Amino acid sequence: MNETTDFGFREVPRGQKASLVRQVFDSVAPRYDLMNDLMSLGIHRIWKRIFVNAIAASPRETLLDLAGGTGDIAFGALERGAGHVILTDVNAEMLEVGRRRALDRGIVDRISFAVVDAERIPLPDRSVEKASIAFGLRNCTDKDAVLREARRVLRPGGRFHCLEFSKLEVAALEKIYETWNFRVLPEIGARVAKDRASYEYLAESIAKFPDQVTLAGMMERAGLERVAYRNLSGGIVAIHTGWRL
Repeated sequence: MNETTDFGFREVPRGQKASLVRQVFDSVAPRYDLMNDLMSLGIHRIWKRIFVNAIAASPRETLLDLAGGTGDIAFGALERGAGHVILTDVNAEMLEVGRRRALDRGIVDRISFAVVDAERIPLPDRSVEKASIAFGLRNCTDKDAVLREARRVLRPGGRFHCLEFSKLEVAALEKIYETWNFRVLPEIGARVAKDRASYEYLAESIAKFPDQVTLAGMMERAGLERVAYRNLSGGIVAIHTGWRL
């Protein structure tokens, strides 16, 4: 196993990445939802709506939402008819924001909260029907372990869903996209959240994340089957899915 891993464009000891990521999200948690709107010009709400529709959890199903942060996917799944959602995140600050939002919405009876490292999920084998992770996999140290764990906790016939930044389909737009990520986003972070460094990391983590085909291959190696992906907004993000059969 490599002794170092990526933290944005930096190489850091593997044991330090989780702590560094936690510091980033401790910092951004209070303004996380506002910043998502500013950074994506509100388009993240459309991406998440499409993602929730793809998950399509029924009233008889439990969804495990990994790296669920402030609860957007969990709440959307419940609104669409999921029976129960387990909202997890490694960052307690993010999860607390999600808990307060759930209380405001009056849906705490249909949602459970747990501080969970997605690389080591404290659930039995074959215990949930659906598992999801949205904009969280790129922040994990061992992405292969996350995919293996997601498969492990799925029941036979269960499905894993991942929404994440990916590789643009239109090469001519790459320069504009890079300018937005590496110049505009850190400036927004500096002015609105008073935190340039965290948003520089987020931009770098997008650039370092595997492309669509590479991630699909990682899912297959983790034991997921019928792996497929769907590009949104020209490949800025993609939805990857895979079954446990």
